[in-house]
Formats: sequence, C-alpha cells, structure tokens
Amino acid sequence: MSSTSIPAHQKELFGHPVGLYVLFFTEMWERFSYYGMRAILVLYLITETKDVNPGLGWTDGDALALYGWYTMMVYVMSVPGGYIADKFLGQKRSVLIGGILLLIGHSTLAIEQMWAFYTGLVFIVLGVGMLKPNISTMVGGLYKQGDIRRDKGFTIFYIGINVGAFISALTVGYVGEVYGWHYGFGLAGIGMGLGVLQYMFGLKYLSQVGNYLGDSKDNKEVMKAPLTKVEKDRVVVLLISFLLVIVFWGAFEQAGGLMNIYTLENTDRFLGNWQVPASWFQSINAMFIIFFGTTVALFWANRKLKDKVSTSLFKMIVGLIIMGVGFFFMSGATAQYESTGSSAMYWLVFAYLFHTIGELCLSPVALSFVTKLAPVKYASIMMGIYFAMTGFGSKLAGLLGEWSSSLGAFTIFTGIALTSVGLGVVVLMLRPKLEALTHGAEDEETVVS
Repeated sequence: MSSTSIPAHQKELFGHPVGLYVLFFTEMWERFSYYGMRAILVLYLITETKDVNPGLGWTDGDALALYGWYTMMVYVMSVPGGYIADKFLGQKRSVLIGGILLLIGHSTLAIEQMWAFYTGLVFIVLGVGMLKPNISTMVGGLYKQGDIRRDKGFTIFYIGINVGAFISALTVGYVGEVYGWHYGFGLAGIGMGLGVLQYMFGLKYLSQVGNYLGDSKDNKEVMKAPLTKVEKDRVVVLLISFLLVIVFWGAFEQAGGLMNIYTLENTDRFLGNWQVPASWFQSINAMFIIFFGTTVALFWANRKLKDKVSTSLFKMIVGLIIMGVGFFFMSGATAQYESTGSSAMYWLVFAYLFHTIGELCLSPVALSFVTKLAPVKYASIMMGIYFAMTGFGSKLAGLLGEWSSSLGAFTIFTGIALTSVGLGVVVLMLRPKLEALTHGAEDEETVVS
C-alpha cells in the first residue's frame, strides 16, 4: 500500500502516529500561554503601583495565596472537564472548547482593568479544565493496549509542553517585565490562538481518537457494567500513587511562587552590568526537559530491556526523591543569603536541574500510568482526578509559600526536601505489594505494529 493511500489517522512520523505531533503542538501553545502567564503573575501582583511598570502592589502573602487558589482550581476543574468529555462531548470536542475558552481568558487579561483580570482567570480555569485531561487521554488513545511506545509517546508529548514553557518564560516574561504586564498577558493569548488553529487543521489525523461514544450500543453496555475486581484494584493503586503526585507538585510548584519571589528579591542576578530578568529563571526547567527528556526516556527503556526494575510506580518514586534532593540546593541558597545578604544564581540552576530530572521520571510516566490502569469508561474522569491532585499540590505549594513569611525560607525548603525524600522511601518499601494490585498491566508491553 502506498503512503498516499494510508488513511490520515494511520500515518506515522518518526515511529509514532502523526496525531501525536498534532497534540504535541496544541499542548505546546497551550503551555506557552499558561506558563508565560504564570511566569509574570506573581511578579505582577507584588510590583508596587508606583513602579515604572506598575503592578497591583499586593503583599507576598496575598500574592502567593491567590497563586495557590488559582493553580489549584486550574487543575481541579479537570474533574468536571473529564466528566463532560466522557458523558457528553468526547475528548476531541472538549479540547477544542477548552482551547477557545483559554484564548478568551488570556486575551481578556490583556485589558488593564480589575474586572478583566478576574474574568480572565476564570476563563483560563475553565479552559484548562476542559483541555488538560482530555488531550492527555487522547495521547494514550493513539496507542493500542500493550504498545511499548506509549511511555515514549508521552515523553515526546511532554517535551512539547516544555518547548512552550521555555519559549514563553523568555518572551512573555521579558515583554511583561520590560514593556508592561498586560502586553505579556496579551502575548500569551496570541500563542493560544495559534494552538487552536493548529489543532483545527490537524483534526484529520485524530479521526479515530477522542470521539464521543456515549450513544453507541457497545459503549452504553460498558458504561453500565460494574467495575471488575481487577479494575477496582487498579483504581486503588492509582489513588495511592496520587499521594506522590500531591507531594511532588506541592514542592515543584514553588517554582512559580516562593522560588520566583526568592529569585526576584534575594538572588544576585547580575552578569556584569546586566541584570537577568527574574522571570527568565522560569525557563530553566523547560530548557533542561528539552535537553534531557529523551535521555531519561532512553535510560528507563534500557533498564526495561535489561529486565531491571522500571515500572511506572518505581519511576514515580525515584522522581519524587530526586526532586526532593533538589530542594537541598535551595537550603544552601538561603543559608548563603542569610550570611552574605545575597545568593548566587547557580543554586537555582542546580535546584531546577534536579527538579527537572525528577519531573521527567514522574510526570509523563504518571500520565501514561493513568491511561494504562483507568477503567475505559472512566478514562477522562480518572485523568481529571490526576490533574485535580496536581491542583491540590499547587494549593499546598501556595500555603507553604505563605508560611515562609513566619517560618522562613530555609525551614520551608529543607522541610520540602526531607518530606519528599522520606515519603519516596516509604512508598518504595511498599512498591511490591502495590504493583501486585495492578494485575500485570505493564507485564505484556511489546512493540505493536
């Protein structure tokens, strides 16, 4: 069969369905808008109203409180977003609706009015809730059950997320800090518009994934059938693994909150006579993911080929521990600041490096893990719950940031490190019993044609 006669949805590029790259670029632009806005949100809130580039003049505590609530709700809304997709619209249409809502939200933030600020946040929360769980579920749907390419596909998809995050922190961050916060918000909206257009033009490569199946006879029977013992056990494992997710993101999301403020206020950012914009440090994590994403994926693939432990749960545990170790560098930074009055930039670079390696071990793997273990009829809802756990972690991050005003940054950073490493070790000891409850969901992964 010639390549021209192959249906669009069956075409492959670099060993993966072309649809993966459509979703890659859709998510890239969505994350461009989200992380670009996130890079300047807290900075905008705490900048004095009389500044050359005036912000809202909030206290650090108030800014971190809003940041925590906002990032929590962004992901908690993934639960109703997943439910709506499973019950009414299908993932494909839900992603499109989510993208349009995000476009409205980011564009509204460009208006210099308080009503526009809060309205824009609401639209972004609703948009992410519709898009985030469903686009991730669609990635899993591109691969047949047992296809070993699934984890690699999620890693490629995850690199797309961070290409968008890397570009946005540099561009949106720079425009926001130098030319005006609302110009930065507007630039984030332009990125989302490109994402929506790209998705619409690429729908032909997604014809067999993300469709609404609620009206089909077979799907109605599946939806009505009670969960089997195996399905119940797998859901239990997922819910326990979500504890790792909450702690991980409660620590990791310090990047946009406490670590962002620490970078602005306590870090020596001068290179000669030029001061590095604080928001640019938000791009370090994404840059490291682009550099090390395939390397980490190959590391785990090689371990699997050598019959060494490389299960999803093991990867997630290792990721949490590595990320936790990264916070010891922030402890070093605060110790240096307390003794000299400023801290060097290299502390942040090393912290973000360890956070990135930990993220690559946990986050894309967790997405894939959900698609492997979740019952078919609850696929998007379970993905929504996963992102809700991410949201609760983000709220925890905001609370920890607020507590730093009374406990001190050194106590918070060191406590995060010890808690993350300690929980990882405990779950590592329980891993064999937990993996038995997956009933071999990952035992028969092979290369599927």
